[in-house]
Amino acid sequence: MADLIKTEWTDRPEGGRVARVIINDPRRLNAMSSEMMRQFVNAMDAVSLEDECRCVIVEGAGGRAFVGGANVFELVALKKSTARALLTQVHRCCDALRQCPVPVIAKVDGFCIGAGMELAAAADLRVASDVSIFGMPEVAIGLPSVVEASLFPGLIGWGRTRQIMFTGENIDAETAERWGFVQTLAPKAALEDAVERFVLPIVKAGPNAIRNQKVLMRSWESMSPVDAARTGIDALAAAFDTDEPQRMIQPVVDHLLERRRQKAAS
Repeated sequence: MADLIKTEWTDRPEGGRVARVIINDPRRLNAMSSEMMRQFVNAMDAVSLEDECRCVIVEGAGGRAFVGGANVFELVALKKSTARALLTQVHRCCDALRQCPVPVIAKVDGFCIGAGMELAAAADLRVASDVSIFGMPEVAIGLPSVVEASLFPGLIGWGRTRQIMFTGENIDAETAERWGFVQTLAPKAALEDAVERFVLPIVKAGPNAIRNQKVLMRSWESMSPVDAARTGIDALAAAFDTDEPQRMIQPVVDHLLERRRQKAAS
């Protein structure tokens, strides 16, 4: 069985490890097949169990596509019963990113279409090359956009969601950034550096704080502002069950006290 998904690990000098999950079918623009999606969920499940994991980068192999959509040969053979099963697999892939306990960064280089754009939307952050293309073309082939397409209004607003889903037209990387779908654009040659600018502060932060922050932000999606505030207060108080806050705050206090001593002595 071909490795349609590959996982690579990097030990970070700041502490912990960073996982890179690579969608690996470049000849087909990394189009998502049933087997690929099965492997993807398994890979994300394994990554999520790694206590030392600080961050996950998801990318497509080959430099031409993040994910170029669903596998059209599977789409053309669908019936009602099999369509439900296939779309459930797409949802499981997206949900694996949302349920991952650490931040997930989608590194987009090239086509990010249909199921690929939904997968990117399910990531916490999106960094793209300036030649990337985004689109939701489902209506052009007689299908509605579904599953994690429901995340789009929260990312780009209802008007732009309607535009991209009713027309089925692609948008370029600059538009995706202007709309707020992509956080950062970079030339292809500088894309990895742009990803690192997000990875570095994440791995330097308190690992418990990062994981708690992701849980909180997920819970806020379905809470009133009052309930979200109460949940946040509980989470902050619970942070002191470990020594992480004191351990990370103390150097800041020591630095300020030293500056005061130096100022008083001058």
